[in-house]
Amino acid sequence: MADAPAAFVDPALLARLADLSLLARTVVDGVLHGAHRSRRTGASLDFAEHRAYQPGDDLRRVDWRLVGRTDRYFVKEFEADTTTRLLVALDCSGSMDFGSHAVDKFAYARMLAACLAWLAHAQGDRVGVATFTDTLGEVVPPAARQRQAVLEALGRARAGGRGGVAGALAALGPPLLRRPGMVAVVTDAYEAPEVLGRSVDALRVAGHDVMVFHVVDPAERELPGEEAVTYEDAEEGTLLSLDPAEWRERYRSVVTAHHDAVRRRLAAAGADHLALDTREPLDRALHAWLRARPRRLAPR
Repeated sequence: MADAPAAFVDPALLARLADLSLLARTVVDGVLHGAHRSRRTGASLDFAEHRAYQPGDDLRRVDWRLVGRTDRYFVKEFEADTTTRLLVALDCSGSMDFGSHAVDKFAYARMLAACLAWLAHAQGDRVGVATFTDTLGEVVPPAARQRQAVLEALGRARAGGRGGVAGALAALGPPLLRRPGMVAVVTDAYEAPEVLGRSVDALRVAGHDVMVFHVVDPAERELPGEEAVTYEDAEEGTLLSLDPAEWRERYRSVVTAHHDAVRRRLAAAGADHLALDTREPLDRALHAWLRARPRRLAPR
């Protein structure tokens, strides 16, 4: 699959677009350019579209009312029973409201969530969204024609408040997710790996596939700076004064260990995990989704 042009996926350029619909369409069209794009059709009850009749088509699928109006033969096509149900869960906790360069974590995560929704819709999937802090926020359940509602909900989302991905994921059950599907969690994973893992375990037991997009700002890996500064916890408001140069190596070791533990625990839960630096183009995340998606096309 060919890479998209940089202008279509560079987060610093995309952040200038206020319209999430335009942004998502631009990115997804760029990523899918040159790739085979197909909308699976089958024998479900959800109408998809008409197409011109071809010799050999089942006459029971001819739309005779349309024939009477147009004097032309068209066949009804329907969404396949294998359509994936995708819920994009966006972390809106205060820790997401941080950025050391052009794009902060929340802006990056929201762009990614919008692109995932657009891409899933383009592939014929049912899509929904849930925003969360330590509890669920706005929810749009997965459905066939929810793309615009999903984008509008993402546009209203703001970062702030305490985090708690575990509590929010625990709420992603009936009636919100009535049938097994795909849950894409976009978060900075500021959670104990075991707590996060148990939450994903519960989703997996319920039959859901889970992919966690782990969004990280480069400063969170490096602890930059050479002079003593005071840091404020974005969720708790506590203050900590330290010299970055003195603590950098130990800090890097702790952060690396946490990220490794998150990755291992999610793998043990049977979830996909993708770490994303906010300077990275969005195509890496979308290509990861496209690679994972064929595994999720068994009938639901």
